Amino acid sequence: MNQAPPAALAEGVSVVVPTYNSEGTLAELLRRLAEVFSGRPEPFEVIFVNDGSRDRSWEVARDLAAGPRVRAVNLMRNCAQHNALLCGVRLARYATTVTIDDDLQQAPEDIPKLLDELARGYDVVYGYSPEGQHGRLRNLATWLTKVVLEHLLPREVARRSSAFRAFRTSARDAFSDFRAPFVSIDALLTWGASSFSAVEVPLYRREQGRSNYTPLALARHTLNMVTFFTTWPLRIATLTGFLFTLVGLLVLVYVVVNYLVVGGAVPGFAFLASAISVFSGAQLFALGVIGEYLGRIHSRTLDRPPYAVGEVVQAP
Repeated sequence: MNQAPPAALAEGVSVVVPTYNSEGTLAELLRRLAEVFSGRPEPFEVIFVNDGSRDRSWEVARDLAAGPRVRAVNLMRNCAQHNALLCGVRLARYATTVTIDDDLQQAPEDIPKLLDELARGYDVVYGYSPEGQHGRLRNLATWLTKVVLEHLLPREVARRSSAFRAFRTSARDAFSDFRAPFVSIDALLTWGASSFSAVEVPLYRREQGRSNYTPLALARHTLNMVTFFTTWPLRIATLTGFLFTLVGLLVLVYVVVNYLVVGGAVPGFAFLASAISVFSGAQLFALGVIGEYLGRIHSRTLDRPPYAVGEVVQAP
């Protein structure tokens, strides 16, 4: 049976804010968002998605949702930033969705830049800062994440991707049935969007708290993104196996030629031990890559949802 096409979305902007331990910035963020859109013709809404915060972020978001144009969603547990984003994106009611962090490092006043670029015909627009505001390890982990994104997005856009995005909400139709414990909004957007762009915006220093994206968390996110949305680690394992097979054949030729020409076996325990260690390492590497994929296949068979909503609050 053919599925009915999705209903047309009303013109306007849905701002999705994944929230984690940010009780001190939510009210200010909402105030600045309201100021930005007070001078624009389109209507807007703000969706706070509380991702298992350990402070009073949910209480603050719930209070803010008593006012107009604000909804607050409380997830039952911490699911990760992109999972919270997916929840908010699916709840968006307007034709354009903007995602922005809750820490005010990305200025709401720069949203019109993204919307103007989106109006030029793009499906997704990123707001990027050429200079990082983090430590070396965090910047390195961010760089590795963007290297992986190059396999999913155009290279010039992947290097300028960020959590500050504007895109056509209709792109979510391509991943409306997506169910997996790991989510990458950037990867999912490639399923429903074909044209990407980026505009430069400043990145401000965090006034309160500290970043929840540690280098380890970013490394984990990168590994999950690679193994969920690409197969090139398997190809690397295959190539590694082929190369070491070739090396093994060359070693065999050397041993045979040495035996026939010189007369005698190749001496040395160190040579034999080194060869065994190298080949064993290559085998374990390939098995490790296969194991990562098998673990994610197992996770998918459990059909665990990417998030679970505990409560939704909005003004009547």
